[in-house]
Order: sequence, then C-alpha cells, then structure tokens
Amino acid sequence: MQQVEAVLTDELRNQSPFVNDLLQYGGQLGGKRLRPALVLLAGRALGQLNQHHYTLAAVVEMIHTATLVHDDVLDEAEVRRHLATVNARWNNESSVLLGDYLFSHAFYLASTLETTAACQRIGRSTNIVCEGELRQVGNRGNHGLLEAEYFEIINGKTAELCACACYLGAHYGENGPTWSTTLESYGRDLGMAFQIADDLLDLLGDESATGKSLGTDLEKQKCTLPLIHCYKEANEQDRAELCALLDAPDSQTRQRLQSWFERFGAIEYAQKMATRFATRARDQLRDLPASEAKTVLAEISEFVVARAV
Repeated sequence: MQQVEAVLTDELRNQSPFVNDLLQYGGQLGGKRLRPALVLLAGRALGQLNQHHYTLAAVVEMIHTATLVHDDVLDEAEVRRHLATVNARWNNESSVLLGDYLFSHAFYLASTLETTAACQRIGRSTNIVCEGELRQVGNRGNHGLLEAEYFEIINGKTAELCACACYLGAHYGENGPTWSTTLESYGRDLGMAFQIADDLLDLLGDESATGKSLGTDLEKQKCTLPLIHCYKEANEQDRAELCALLDAPDSQTRQRLQSWFERFGAIEYAQKMATRFATRARDQLRDLPASEAKTVLAEISEFVVARAV
C-alpha cells in the first residue's frame, strides 16, 4: 500500500494553494483504503504485483473518494472519518468540483497505461455507480421499494466498484484471464455485504464510533433493507403508520423505529442477508491457489459483516 500512497501523493498535488488544500484534505476521507487493497490483493493472489497494480489502485481510490465527496453533498453530511466533510469545511461548490477533479484525474491516470482495457472497464463501472446513485435518488420516499430493486441499487452504487477493483487486480496479474471473472464475482458479493452492513450502521451505529454522520438515510428518505423488510411483513394499517413515520423524519425517528425492527426481526434479517453475500464472496475464492492474499480476502469478507453485528 506504500507504493499506492506514493502514487496518490504525486498525483494529488497542485500549484494553487486552495486546490492543493482541497486535494490533500479530500485524500484523508477515503479511510480504510479497502478498494485499492482489493486491487493489490487480487493481483497478489495470482503472483507478483507490477506498477500497473499500484497505478490502478490509486485510480480506484480516487474514484471512490470522488463518490464520497459527492455523497456528502447529497446527504448534507457534516462528518466523515472523524473529520468535517469537504462541504462542511468549505462549501457544496468546492465539494462538487473536487469530486469532478478526482473523477477526471482518475481517468487521465488510467489512460497512461499501455492499453485502453483499464479505461474501458473503469469508465463502464463509474457509469454504473452513477446510475445506482441516480436510481437511489429517484426512489427517495418510495417506502414500497422491493428488495430486488434495493439489491440492484446497491449493486450499482457500491458493489460495482469493488468488483471492478478485483477484476483489474486480476486482469493485470499473472494468468489474469483465468481468474479475473472469479475475483470480480468475489468483489461484487463483498460489496453487497459491505453496503447492507453500512446501511445497518446508519440505523443503529454510534457516530463517535463510526466517525461519520449517521441517520442520513432516514433524513433523505432512502429505503434500506431493514425498512423494506418491515414494510413487506406489515399489514396495510401498519404500513400506513410506518410510512407516516418515515415521511416526517426527525431526530427521534431512529429511536422510534427500533420497536418496528424488533417486531418484524428486520435487523436480524438484514444481518442474515449480509452474511449470505459475505459467505458467497468467500465461496468464490474456493478454487483460488492458496496464498496469504487469498486468506486476507477471506478475512475481509468476515470483517465487513462483523462491523454491523
């Protein structure tokens, strides 16, 4: 990861003090560096890493950070990774433009590789991510959102970039064509588990522990899996009461929903689904040659779910 950080440091600097401050600050918000780690681990699981892996890991992290910066504007979030969001510290205009800068620079950096394969895949994946975000915005206030539709949304907004990271790591690795689809599937299932767990944290987590603004899904009337399960299991009268509660969110809505979750077993159901995707992710690795990287990939699938259990 040290080589990836070096690429990010070299690429995310600017002669303008204001732009440079934004780039340096935004670079701190990515946090766990999960997606670049997936690029490296997928490559390492197949053999030795090369410079393409470090470059693409930086590209994926830039794209991820851009989506976070834009998400914070959409959610009006004020805290991420225990830091003020870019929009809270500066303003929405700076946040939107910083996200745009990161997107465009990521594509420029990908274009420096010898072939266009990475650019094509990253372009397709970024388009799918944006489509997922648009579909989520379009379904705000849709309390009758179907579980299948929710899965399609999070597959786009979250799982696609994890799948892309794993695919690129494998594609540019040794014997990549043999394993790229397998590792891509691992990344997709991992991303699904990650997002379900993240949605649970938004409903149940502690801001001091997570280091980011919580409850924004309720404020923006985003329908996540526990709410979908409650609505599906409720009768008509209960559905009307639930919709009335969700249509007027306030600081007490999270607390009021706890009785609904307990009544319908919604949290346990969402945890079960997250675990199911995490198990599927591990199963994708079954035939991969034994290696330390393979072990870490399996451990990551357990970690992403454990955050919300």
